[in-house]
Amino acid sequence: MQDDFYIEVECQQRNQVGQSICGDVFMSRKLKDEGRTILVLSDGLGSGVKANVLATLTASMILNYMKVNKDIRKAAEIIMKTLPVCSKRKAGYSTFTIVEIECDGDTRIISYDNPDCLILRGLESYKPECEELHPEGEANKGKILYSYRFKAQKEDRIIFCSDGVTNSGMGTRRLPFGWGMENVDQFAKALIRKQPYVSARRLGNYIVERACANNSNQPKDDTSCAVLYYREPRNLMICTGPPYEKSKDVQLVKQMSEFEGTKIVCGGTTAGIVSRELQKPIKVDLNICDSELPPVSFIDGVDLVTEGILTLGKVNRILSNYNQNTVLRNGPADKIVKLLLESDKIFIINGTKINVAHQDPKLPVELEIRRTVVKNIVALLEEKFLKEVDLSYI
Repeated sequence: MQDDFYIEVECQQRNQVGQSICGDVFMSRKLKDEGRTILVLSDGLGSGVKANVLATLTASMILNYMKVNKDIRKAAEIIMKTLPVCSKRKAGYSTFTIVEIECDGDTRIISYDNPDCLILRGLESYKPECEELHPEGEANKGKILYSYRFKAQKEDRIIFCSDGVTNSGMGTRRLPFGWGMENVDQFAKALIRKQPYVSARRLGNYIVERACANNSNQPKDDTSCAVLYYREPRNLMICTGPPYEKSKDVQLVKQMSEFEGTKIVCGGTTAGIVSRELQKPIKVDLNICDSELPPVSFIDGVDLVTEGILTLGKVNRILSNYNQNTVLRNGPADKIVKLLLESDKIFIINGTKINVAHQDPKLPVELEIRRTVVKNIVALLEEKFLKEVDLSYI
């Protein structure tokens, strides 16, 4: 993304009451080499497992096609032609919204039968020119794809949702025709007016919670809301492991001390180096602990200091299993995960000096070589959480 802004992406979802799985599916893919980010929200026909399978099929096909072909319009039309039509309802197996963002901020949106997208520039609605696309083929007769294109600016937001949001409250005395996109628009603007820098996660969650409240917290349909927020990036640096050569200790600490953002040190030896070079003591905090891990510490000028390989191993496990229902506790690994998820651009400096203890075959399997664990964490941050990660070795 451009150096002057970062795109925060979040999708909040609630299942239809009585269903164990959501029939809406949100998928994303970041093509780092091309500087493209692709997002898809698909709403499967019906509810539960069947709807989830149909929505997953649609979203997967779109992402896989767009990975090798940059034409978002052609991708949408091919999906329309490919997906079968339900013989009973005479309707497509799923609706979808596709958002594609280029590295220069150029943003393209194509939507089929999902509620309109909201594009907010600060507190004002921004409405780029809309192009109607008519897919070819007898099965697609009368169907319309809506296409938008615009150049994003810092503090822009895009809100797109499934009809579980806009139809919420339908049939009630207060909302006989449902909540509707106009009310969603007013609700979002009111929240932003009170909290100008509200995160994408919180804004999406507020909208979904309000939609559920419209149905007395008994959602009558799968309810999803995705939010993109173009904003100032939040930076974080993790230093883990001592440098290969002792002469590089000063360079490591200099890089960390000059960094503007949140700073984490993982590893007792690394913490000792930082403490020595900064001439500041290490203070242990026994109030923040985990039965599996040593307690955290602090050094003036460093936000968090933890043990190394065991803590990073647990960070890797938490990120691997993380979903919107995950509860993060107060342990060292949980605190690192919280900081990682709150950050956008993450810089990891991995020391390459071999710790002989980690090569001992008698030690538990989870004591993997630090470099392997760090690589796994980087892959998860980039692929699952769409973070920008810079990994360097010293």
